[in-house]
This record gives sequence, C-alpha cells and structure tokens, in this order.
Amino acid sequence: MSETRNNGDLQPKAGEAESFPSGKLTFLSPRPLPTGLPPVDYGHAVGEVQEGYLDFGTGLPPVFGWQATLGVPFGSFILMAAGFPLIAFFVLYWLGNGWEDGVHALRGVSDYGFPIAVGGSCFFLLFGLAIRINQHLKYKTVTPTRFNRQRREVCFVPQNEQNPIFVPWEELVAWVTEAQGVTEYGVQRQYGFGIGFYHPDTGKKYTLEFQTYGLPQAISNWEVIRAYMEFEVHTLKEIQDPLDLQGPDDPPWEGVHVFRNARKRLHDEYREGKRGVFYLVGWYLYHLMTFWTLPNRLVEWEVRKIRRMNQKALPEAMAAWSKPLPEGQWARPSEELRRQSRRVLELRKANPNRPVTEIFAQVTAECEPQSVMQA
Repeated sequence: MSETRNNGDLQPKAGEAESFPSGKLTFLSPRPLPTGLPPVDYGHAVGEVQEGYLDFGTGLPPVFGWQATLGVPFGSFILMAAGFPLIAFFVLYWLGNGWEDGVHALRGVSDYGFPIAVGGSCFFLLFGLAIRINQHLKYKTVTPTRFNRQRREVCFVPQNEQNPIFVPWEELVAWVTEAQGVTEYGVQRQYGFGIGFYHPDTGKKYTLEFQTYGLPQAISNWEVIRAYMEFEVHTLKEIQDPLDLQGPDDPPWEGVHVFRNARKRLHDEYREGKRGVFYLVGWYLYHLMTFWTLPNRLVEWEVRKIRRMNQKALPEAMAAWSKPLPEGQWARPSEELRRQSRRVLELRKANPNRPVTEIFAQVTAECEPQSVMQA
C-alpha cells in the first residue's frame, strides 16, 4: 500500500472520471453501489472468507500463474527451434528452387535459432520463477486488507507500519483504471482496480492497486468485495469458482481435482454435442503445452508451503476488531446508500446495456441535491 500527502482534492463521487496523460480513472465509490457484474475474483486476490470478514490481497496462487511460468518458455522454445525453421523451409521451397533451397534454409535457420531458443526459454523460465518466488514470499510479510461486514469497516495496515487504520465502508474510495501506451510491439492497454482513503488523523492518502486483464474483470473484483459486505455472497467458492469446477468436498484451491473435473466436463459436453472436436483438440493441446497436471500439482505444493509458513502476526487492535459481534450490534447500511442502490437497479433494468459508470454518475447527480438539503 502506497501513501501520498493529502493535496486538498475534493472527495470523488461514484461515476466520475479523472483523466491522466495515458488514460483515466473511473470511480465506483464512495457509496458502494451495485455494478450488476458477476462477483468473480479473477485474480485470486481474496484469501480467507469468514462469516465476519474477508481478506483481500493474500489470495491463494491460481493455476494460470504456473501454466504461464512453464508454458511461455516451452512455447517460445518450440517456436524458435522448430516453428521458424519450418516457416523458412516452406518459404524457400515455394519461392526458391524447391527441395534443395528449402532444406538449406531449414538448416541455416536451425543453426542460428536453436541457441537463441535455448537462451530465450531459459530467460523466460527464470523470469517467471522469480515472479512466482516473489509472490510466494509476500504471504509471510504482507498483512491483508480486511473487510468486516458486521462492523461495516475496512482495516488497513500500511507497509512498514504497525498501527492499523480503520475506515468506514461507505467512505472507501474505489476506482478502475484504463491506460494505454505505445511500445515497439504496438499499442498496449492496461487495466487495474484500486481502493484508497485519507487517514482520518494525518490526512495522508493511501492507495492499494491491482492489475487486471480487462475492465469488466476489474469491476468484478470490486463487486466481489461489495457483494460480500452487503451479505450477497458468503463463501470463497462463490467468487473464485465461476465454472463450478470444484466439488462440494474439494479444497478451495486449483489442485489436480480441478483439472480432472474440467476434463470430465469437457468429455461430457463433447458427447452431448455442446463442444466440437476443435475445442476438444485445443483443450488438450493447451494443457500439453503447459505440462498437463504439473501446474496444478505445483499449486498444491505451494499451498502446503504457505500453510506451514509463519505468517506475519496481526496487530492486536486488528485481531480484536476481527472478532465476531452479536447480530444485534451489527452496523446497518445508510439510508442514502439504500436509496441510491435502488435507483441504480431501476436504471439497469430499464437499460441493461448502458455502462454502469454512466448510471452511477446519473444516480450521484440525482441524489446530490437531496444530500445537500439534508446536510
């Protein structure tokens, strides 16, 4: 979690957009309104989910991380060691003097390409492993951001600090980021999801941001937290298993059981005619290129290591704050939030294809005069 000094900026409103040189931020709160998107934790940022609180920022490792770590180096090696020589062969075969030129090109590109393939794949593998190790070690040092729905508060422990900061849920600021930049590989777009607040005592601004691979995924990550805090979802399986690949007795991580369940479902859907042969072949090729069940087994190994780790002890104040409350003492949503949420649902029902950020902006503008009059 990074921090900056309060520069006197006005509190943003849900639906507002703020531009910067390479993109824009669009605010989703304060006043956490329903987005209408499915609450799915695509990035596996959610760790523990209990009746009273949800931990964000310390989720268990997803299988895709290991698939990328192993599959990218292997795919790069195949492409450079075999793909480029074959392309050279066919090009010279058709454009040159047939077989003789094709074989000459094949040998020439192979002689140059094979060392590059070995070096490149080793680089990608080491780079991927370094990322995995760095992520793994964070479980020992990072204190999660905790959302307590019984108190309707959020607890932050900024990096290198010991004292937790408690922020009212409805005052938390959340946003999604859209940015783009031009590189030698073309225009690249980046998306992210962030939350932040001003320290009630010092006035410092703290922010916490995560990258996602698309704007809907960024909004869905926020919707996970909002839905949990409003008692709409209750378990980790609801938000991290959108394909329903974990059975009722399976553990809540992407081990070998997820691979086997996915393969069984694939064959069932193929027999029922829901999937074609190209999808079936593509599924097998993808998992062969990513070393079959090895990524799932590595997830299981990593989870065992994480659970044996001496994780960072929670501050005393945070541990006491996390204890469950009698239901009679639970905090309730403000009337303003209830009114705005109802209005959002009405507008979404009237026009389901309208961007949710536009709806938020309209609802905020409509309710602002009422808030001013009440104040």
